[in-house]
Amino acid sequence: MFEPGLLKDKVVLVTGGGTGLGRSMSTRFLELGARVAITSRRAETIAQAAQEMMQQTGGEVFATPVDVRDPEAVKAMVDAVEAHFGRIDVLLNNAAGNFISPTERLSYRAFDAVLNIVLHGTVYCTLEVGKRWIARGQKGTMLNIATTYAQSGSGYVVPSATAKAGVVTLTRSLAAEWGKYGIRLNAIAPGPFPTEGAWTRLMPTPEIARMFEKKIPLGRVGQHIELANLAAYLISDYAGFITGDVITIDGGETVWNAGEFNVLDAVTQEQWDQLEALRKTDIPHHSYSRR
Repeated sequence: MFEPGLLKDKVVLVTGGGTGLGRSMSTRFLELGARVAITSRRAETIAQAAQEMMQQTGGEVFATPVDVRDPEAVKAMVDAVEAHFGRIDVLLNNAAGNFISPTERLSYRAFDAVLNIVLHGTVYCTLEVGKRWIARGQKGTMLNIATTYAQSGSGYVVPSATAKAGVVTLTRSLAAEWGKYGIRLNAIAPGPFPTEGAWTRLMPTPEIARMFEKKIPLGRVGQHIELANLAAYLISDYAGFITGDVITIDGGETVWNAGEFNVLDAVTQEQWDQLEALRKTDIPHHSYSRR
């Protein structure tokens, strides 16, 4: 499926596209024939990233700075991308911010710092691009990067969980409302994917990182190409009948956390032998039912 022309002639706008997962996805889109616009608050960073990605792939990258927290700046950014490429076919809302902290230590400004980027920024970009598509009668695709705990919630990353939950609800709501315009919206919920920025803030020590890796049934963290390939598929025409969905890519971490008895991974083979022998000799007294 991942033939060089999979995304040929598609113009993809990626927020936060100059670093981390955004850059990895943007690079993959270029390899598959797309033209890509990347945005970030840091003009120098995305300008350098654009040059390096073009040298690496031979594709065309347009870099334009924006603060997604500012709706007027978002409008100007979309204007610039359309002036350069003539149109936008795909919007990938990837810009984000996150950190770990006990919630009682946070001020409202700390909440705002995450909500304004993750939720408000996604809303501003979605509305700006979506309204233009609807006015022109243009079909389009939007892909939002959520997280696994957007649906379950999670302590110690409450601003991010709150914001990402809003992004998931936005995705599903507009998929229902805008389907009649030929606009598809989906989200990806990634598990642990190491990046230089976010990984340093969320996994500040090797000990914390190992705690998370132990909860992944596949026994490893994700590779950027795995997420990039999933994103490429979802924005491609092959996924033309998929909308309103949230696809999890986490090595099984979510299902492991959801299962009450999955902690029995820690039981050794010798202990299982002992438990089995005990069960066979005295089932009535040692049976356990959870209903």
